[in-house]
Amino acid sequence: MKSLPVSLLILALATATAFAYDPSPLQDICVAINDPKSAVFVNGEFCKDPKQANADDFVFMGFRKPGNTANPLGSKVTPATVMEFPGLNTLGISMARIDFAPSGLNPPHTHPRGTEVLVVVEGTLLVGFVTSNQLNNTLFTKVLYKGDVFVFPIGLIHFQLNTGKTPALAFAGLSSQNPGVITIANSVFGAKPPISADVLTKAFQVDKKVVDYLQAQFWYDNN
Repeated sequence: MKSLPVSLLILALATATAFAYDPSPLQDICVAINDPKSAVFVNGEFCKDPKQANADDFVFMGFRKPGNTANPLGSKVTPATVMEFPGLNTLGISMARIDFAPSGLNPPHTHPRGTEVLVVVEGTLLVGFVTSNQLNNTLFTKVLYKGDVFVFPIGLIHFQLNTGKTPALAFAGLSSQNPGVITIANSVFGAKPPISADVLTKAFQVDKKVVDYLQAQFWYDNN
């Protein structure tokens, strides 16, 4: 009996791997439990009986008014994820409205479960994202004007800064019903309980007094 060529075996293995995958996570954690009666979430949200759905389930009115930018960052994100907009469940998309005061910042953050496409509706924004260590943490940055569109790849750290003297407005589309958001400063210096100062002093190569100062700050969440 002749053996199969190695190239054919590799192709078969690659094909099987491509089709054998787990669904993408739709929340930060989902611990398995044996008793369904004690379950709180599935990977996503439980579904309403389709026969009970109505038009109101598929409309979101939270973008009608501008977000309050009177905060330390000068920006406000109004999300429309499955948590605020139940009709998005299982559809794999969400949106956000982002309002900026002059010099307002949407600080460096990531979306662990979604790519973001941003369109500028009013104002001028300096935007950018940083690649992974594999690509030497390269910064891709651009100044955007009204009507410009920019994409932030899934999971990469990115930011938006209003460089104009007037308020700015942008809308974002995301490739997940629950893309998640991790604001870098809040996560590193505002973690509860706090990350050990021994870890942060060595990671950032700074004195412990600097770490203590940063951990003592109030880290505002603009979401």
